[in-house]
Amino acid sequence: MPSYAGPAPVRPADVAGTLRLLAYLALGVALIVLDHRGGWLQQIRGKAEMLTEPLRWVAGLPGRIGNSVHDDAATRSRLADDNRVLRNALLISGARLARLQAAANENARLRGMLGAVERGELDVQLAPILNIDLDPTRQRLVLGAGSGTGVRMGQVVIDAGGVLGQIIDVKPATSTVLLLTDPDHALPAAVARNGVRLVVYGRGGRLELANIPLSSDVKVGDSVVTSGLGGRFPAGFPIGTIAALRPDDSRAFLLGDLRPAAQLDRGREVLLLRLNATTSRPAAAAPPATAPAPATAGESR
Repeated sequence: MPSYAGPAPVRPADVAGTLRLLAYLALGVALIVLDHRGGWLQQIRGKAEMLTEPLRWVAGLPGRIGNSVHDDAATRSRLADDNRVLRNALLISGARLARLQAAANENARLRGMLGAVERGELDVQLAPILNIDLDPTRQRLVLGAGSGTGVRMGQVVIDAGGVLGQIIDVKPATSTVLLLTDPDHALPAAVARNGVRLVVYGRGGRLELANIPLSSDVKVGDSVVTSGLGGRFPAGFPIGTIAALRPDDSRAFLLGDLRPAAQLDRGREVLLLRLNATTSRPAAAAPPATAPAPATAGESR
């Protein structure tokens, strides 16, 4: 083999590749010059971006949906927590408001009782209610005051509205009140407007006027007060207001429904009236609370 074979022959394919490269370079230079002078490529890029914008929006849609779902979940969780906190605060505020309202009502009732005591210049003792028995056949209260605090048998029990009943049992620390509405209770009374004497009977949760003569000047709306007969209840204490009148079975007398003046079914304290010379004679002079007595002279049947 000779040591020098001469230059390698030029192949047509290499020449064509070189020419294409030169053409591409020339085209690139031309495009750069044209873009620099007229901004054609920038306009083409802008139009291309407009054409590809929907595709880019669709491509980014899953990510946006994921972010939205995450934000909505976080917002719902935060709103649920806030709602729970606000609901608890509302319940607490409602409970506090209810307690304040109850305290306001109790203060108003106590102020009414104090006002009644001051207006009547009464000697009274405040006693708390421990228990209530409002069965139709047994209308009683148990008070947290007894002989140790000066409570006596037959003592009259009142509130700011009027007469509640009388003490029928006394223990060292507690006492029992027979309410006016007890079926075993009868109370001499009078119409405040004209002094017509009547008897108020307990009917197991309500009050009734019995044996009212047809000729009596008694009307619906009349106020009925204690008459003082029998010596147990001082005269002039409100008992109730006549709510309705109707004939009895014999048609010879009238029966009257009485709306109690006292709040027999509410309150936490009552007033025990201390009898003295300015109100009535001592309770010991009256007949026992459960002993039978004529309706015009005694307070219990």
